[in-house]
Amino acid sequence: MNVVRRFGMCATVVVASGLSVVGVAAAAPVTVPFQVDPAPFGNPNGSFDVPPIRCAAVVGDRPGVVLITGGKPGRWGCPLSSQVHWLNLSTGATGSAQLSDGLHGFPAEATLNTGAGQVVVTVNPLGGGSVTPGFATFAVP
Repeated sequence: MNVVRRFGMCATVVVASGLSVVGVAAAAPVTVPFQVDPAPFGNPNGSFDVPPIRCAAVVGDRPGVVLITGGKPGRWGCPLSSQVHWLNLSTGATGSAQLSDGLHGFPAEATLNTGAGQVVVTVNPLGGGSVTPGFATFAVP
């Protein structure tokens, strides 16, 4: 009987330690795609010479931080040197940043310290032309 009791205690310790390790694992970053619409003649799908511009927000990589970048492979595709504005709907905090210029082979990106909560982001290209700013809303852990 003593052997069975010891075996049961060992099994309990092994299972409990295995369950505690599962709780430590962090979630993988989530990419939220959105687009900036060039608006030639009011067409949100772009035109043959100006297609829609794909951007993405990457959340969950670091707590309270959002990375705005391109939605294409290699994080390309978001307009270079665009103005980015954000509002944390949970805390009321606001801010702005500018996407980098994409020089030396680095894609345009901006790191936003929004804090945790529901966040709205707008991306407004600074170049000329008629463009509808892109926006996205997502939860930041």
